[in-house]
Amino acid sequence: MNKKNEQKFPFWGLGGYIPNFITSLNLFAGCMAIYYGFRGNYELVLLFVLLAAVFDFADGLAARLLHAYSPMGKELDSLADLVSFGVAPGVMVLSMLMQSELPHWMAFAGFIIPVFSALRLAKFNIDERQTTSFIGLPTPANGLFWVGLGFSFPDLLIANSIYTLVFIVIFSGLLVSELPMFSLKFKNLKWKNNQSQYIFILISILLIAIFQVKALALIIAWYIVLSIILLALQKK
Repeated sequence: MNKKNEQKFPFWGLGGYIPNFITSLNLFAGCMAIYYGFRGNYELVLLFVLLAAVFDFADGLAARLLHAYSPMGKELDSLADLVSFGVAPGVMVLSMLMQSELPHWMAFAGFIIPVFSALRLAKFNIDERQTTSFIGLPTPANGLFWVGLGFSFPDLLIANSIYTLVFIVIFSGLLVSELPMFSLKFKNLKWKNNQSQYIFILISILLIAIFQVKALALIIAWYIVLSIILLALQKK
């Protein structure tokens, strides 16, 4: 941030408050999702995590427009993401596992999700390789996968809880993996420079047209598959 922008929008002024306020809304939405997760209301869990995702996107956009970057904003964003996309889906999975035929104590496997989300966020904050793309599954994507899955197929996950445990292991591993994953940020509007983003969006629109709200978990799965395909093509 240059001195001109710093003087125009100092951290303690309006420019600094706006992104942090939006991030706080992300955190508040995550807390609401946790509350409804404990109550087994997966529709409202989905609603509030989606709302948190909107705020998560908006705070970064506001910071860029206002040139209001700060160390506090970065830390606050990570803490909010841990709650909204780590603890909230973890509580939802805990709730579903408690309704299954598994031993009661195994339901706490749901809390593996926030643990690995925290590891992922800590790794992201100190990893200088992740400025234009990601290494490992982003925490918001993981959170959206779980709430989408819980909303769309709760009975299936409860009846086949062993698969829920397998998904926990797989996606926890993806969070801290070294798998390169593309960012959805556009460099410009040219097809040549944004082929991955355009392909992802087009297929995602098709999935939404077919499955509507139930497409959310499928879209995250498609994001992972496309990242693996791109990695394989790069190695050829």
